[in-house]
Amino acid sequence: MIHKVQGAVVLSKDAPVTLQTVLVPDPGPGEALVDILTSGVCHTDLHYKQGGISDDFPFLLGHEATGVVSAVGPGVTNVIPGDRVILNWRAVCGTCRACAKGQPQYCFNTANATQKMTLEDGTVLSPALGIGAFIEKTLVAAGQCTKVDDDVDPAAAGLLGCGVMAGLGAAINTGGVKRGDSVAVIGCGGVGSAAIAGAALAGATTVIAVDRDPRKLTKAMTLGATDTVNATDEDAVAAIRALTGGFGADVVIDAVGRPETYKQAFYARDLAGTVVLVGVPTPEMVLELPLLDVFGRGGSLKSSWYGDCLPSRDFPALIDLYKQGRLDLDAFVTERITINDIEAAFTKMGDGSVLRSVVVL
Repeated sequence: MIHKVQGAVVLSKDAPVTLQTVLVPDPGPGEALVDILTSGVCHTDLHYKQGGISDDFPFLLGHEATGVVSAVGPGVTNVIPGDRVILNWRAVCGTCRACAKGQPQYCFNTANATQKMTLEDGTVLSPALGIGAFIEKTLVAAGQCTKVDDDVDPAAAGLLGCGVMAGLGAAINTGGVKRGDSVAVIGCGGVGSAAIAGAALAGATTVIAVDRDPRKLTKAMTLGATDTVNATDEDAVAAIRALTGGFGADVVIDAVGRPETYKQAFYARDLAGTVVLVGVPTPEMVLELPLLDVFGRGGSLKSSWYGDCLPSRDFPALIDLYKQGRLDLDAFVTERITINDIEAAFTKMGDGSVLRSVVVL
């Protein structure tokens, strides 16, 4: 059976998002059909729209989603129809060299649905991050579904599907923040704000938020920041050092992903400290650092993919913390919008007025 549903599609580079009729097949082996409840508007969706990820247009946007499984294909055992799930883009294979080493959070062969969703004329769609969630129903690999309790707000829970998980994981999983650490986060958008929350959750005693937007710095204080630095008014590196006894932070997280901010992170960390890059750079960006400084300062320089998360492990644990009142996922939901408002949400993202706009289907 083919399902005809409405989805938000970008047909070509920088074209406006338009609602199109999308043909979604019933699930085949290893696949699941999911009725979407909510999907956050993530900066990655904007990258797709701008052609910054690939040129495989047209794209079916959306990936940061919660839904309900409506059907599963042969061989699927991890979910059944009626399950509430958060969708993820790390459906681990279990057999690649990372999985074989016991590090499935780095799986190099993650799965997507085999069948394709298309426009009515047969044009094959490229779903964002193998999900495509700005749509009434989407088809994914069953491993992209992580079952969670159905008594939580889907708009908040779904943000673990990308941005919030990326930030939390950058602090907890990649950065290894522990009790008593000092942490600085450069860039306090959705991902950076989640990194601040993650650092506080892990027990960091000094959590420094760095941004140019006073609104974001104010919000960061509500999410666990102990100090703020407005990078428009003062030198971020000097300010972070001043707030950490002159030494620099144990962990510095670059949630912007530019050479300038990475250098700030590099020089704002303590000797033998850790730098975590979670902001996504663009292909033309080049970083130059004196090799002697890289050697002499020691420590670790890490990149964080998806917060180095394992969805089957991390999503349920974080939902439990949310239900206990220890992780305020609601704070990341700035507004709830319809599928017709995605273009406006991209504009708000650019002017810094939202952490997350969430499409409610």
